[in-house]
Amino acid sequence: MVATIDGSSRSAGAQAISQGQTALGIEFGSTRIKAVLIDRDYQTIALGDHEWENHLEDSLWTYPLEEVWSGLQDAYAKLARQVQELYGEPLTRIGSIGFSAMMHGYLAFDASGKLLVPFRTWRNTNTHQAHEQLSELFQYNIPERWSIAHLYQCILDQEAHVGQVDFFTTLAGYVHWQLTGRKVLGVGDASGMFPIDPRTHSWEKGLLDRFSALPNVVAQPWSIADILPEPLVAGQEAGKLTEAGVRLLDPTGSLQAGSPMAPPEGDAGTGMVATNAVRVRTGNVSAGTSIFATVILDHKPAALHPEVDLVTTPAGDLAGMSHANNFTSDLNAWVRIFGQFAKAAGLDLPADELYGLLFRAAISPDADPDAGGLLNYCFYSGEFLAELEEGRPVFARGPEARMSLANFMRAQLFGAFSPVKIGMDVMTKQEHVKVDSLVGHGGIFTTPKVAQKILAAAFDTPIKVMSTAAEGGAWGMAVLADYLGHADMPLDDYLDQRVFAGSESTVEMPDPRDVEGFEDFFGRFNTGLPIEEAAIKAIPLEG
Repeated sequence: MVATIDGSSRSAGAQAISQGQTALGIEFGSTRIKAVLIDRDYQTIALGDHEWENHLEDSLWTYPLEEVWSGLQDAYAKLARQVQELYGEPLTRIGSIGFSAMMHGYLAFDASGKLLVPFRTWRNTNTHQAHEQLSELFQYNIPERWSIAHLYQCILDQEAHVGQVDFFTTLAGYVHWQLTGRKVLGVGDASGMFPIDPRTHSWEKGLLDRFSALPNVVAQPWSIADILPEPLVAGQEAGKLTEAGVRLLDPTGSLQAGSPMAPPEGDAGTGMVATNAVRVRTGNVSAGTSIFATVILDHKPAALHPEVDLVTTPAGDLAGMSHANNFTSDLNAWVRIFGQFAKAAGLDLPADELYGLLFRAAISPDADPDAGGLLNYCFYSGEFLAELEEGRPVFARGPEARMSLANFMRAQLFGAFSPVKIGMDVMTKQEHVKVDSLVGHGGIFTTPKVAQKILAAAFDTPIKVMSTAAEGGAWGMAVLADYLGHADMPLDDYLDQRVFAGSESTVEMPDPRDVEGFEDFFGRFNTGLPIEEAAIKAIPLEG
């Protein structure tokens, strides 16, 4: 929550709140709904959140719509209560509002606005047939989690509801529609529904036509162009909060209607904003349980690459994304083992000290550039980038490998970054995408320098970590809501000149010795993938 504030900050915050000089961003993440209220200096003045979990129903991952609204109301109520407690002001006016959420998935409605089937999230992989057929038809990668893949899989499976579809959208698009009456979507979120033309910032017309010409689509009573939301770029007003919307957001009725609403965005777009990575030839690496690297492209890829998702920034510029399902789960498991050893030896190390101690070993003089011949596969689950339907964490080495703590931790970090490098190499080495800098954010960058230095080696690119990167997607959405009042500036200039003008950052340049060492490790990593395949066959998944 917001830290203790001094008198002057409290006074300034109270004035901003009473005058409605604020912006509210709310993001529906996979495990948490987070609300962030910022002032005109982009400082967070209040927070609220609500934890939730997806449910597996009929073999499909979903969130009931009742939990969407109860969770939203709880997060907002906590934020409003904090405003009252910290500033002595009721939250009755908000300058601008924006909603974001996990991208992709499938929310389909009939003409009366009734949900036709339970919300299907990005996590579902029942759409493989649609992914393959549409990617081939479009010559454009259509990942399994994309909304159009979900819709087409429903057609292929002859689901009874398909003929009744009048509108389908993402989670952010749905919430925005209910609060404003507008069936619109931020172009970044829209780019995870159906391919976007970066020149027009709307749906790729040629691909709409190809889809419409499919015999099993021709047979439907609807046109694909009519059931998609309208894409909008950042800065376009996407409606206003209605009286009905107020009742859904704030059942107490304290909040006034009429706040301008930003185009609803996806979590990839808000992550770009939160890291100031929307300018061409920049990008960001978001690292957690999974990891994705996004680069704003200076040209459209010449060929179809299943390893690269094509999305856009909130301003509509084309971006390439390498998304890996696995990152820190295996690393955290090994750190827990070392923590247990330390405790057995009589040392009770706090988590940050333990991680720092182990991580720093990976870049110490004792570490060989290539991790000494050690190998680590971090695959807790399947990994599309490595063509693995399942995963098994594996540590391996030859008898002559240089086994040491430094090399072991270096192999752990090298192995964690290797899956996402597969897609990044496709962009930089096959499509010759230029990258000037990448911004890293996520807990792994908390220990100064270590993950930055290794990621710089993996991608052979300068890696920046910003003091504001920890603010997250809800803060990024609040910034996009504020941008409604500054849309006379390009989004990249607005972020550079206003939002991040005084932000602090550190940059690690790629060390040629580390770059060569990572390439050696990565070659062994790819050559050794049959080890992982054998482990999948030999080690059963546990209950």
